[in-house]
Amino acid sequence: MANEPYSPAVLVDTERLITLVDSSVMLDVLTADPTWAQWSEDALAQARDGGRLVINPIVYAEVSIGFDRIEDLDDAVPVGDFEREPLPYQAGFLAGKAFLAYRKRGGRRRSPLPDFYIGAHAVLRNYRLLTRDTARYRTYFPSVELLSP
Repeated sequence: MANEPYSPAVLVDTERLITLVDSSVMLDVLTADPTWAQWSEDALAQARDGGRLVINPIVYAEVSIGFDRIEDLDDAVPVGDFEREPLPYQAGFLAGKAFLAYRKRGGRRRSPLPDFYIGAHAVLRNYRLLTRDTARYRTYFPSVELLSP
């Protein structure tokens, strides 16, 4: 297990599909990215049609850098469209284990990156993850269903 990503007992919401939305997708839409905005808008609409969209404080923080006021951010990312969910405390443990595996594989960062926390949140809640940044999630959180280009 030393080289394997941590695999906890999964907490499942069986009522509806839930998609955790990564900041890459949110930023595509909010910045009208010429390459990715349309794909991200379509992917968000499809995920919303299939269930609930969730963000966590890390995604909220990453998206916030483009706004001067919290009210403007909240208008752009309405609670009615994107449910706010606290990061599960256990995600810190899982993120740490994934980060340790990353470091053992030669990763250079010295502290856990937001992607490790986002991936851990998706694993713990058994959420799908809507993202364009798939490499780290596929490597360290292989059980997460990724919605990606």
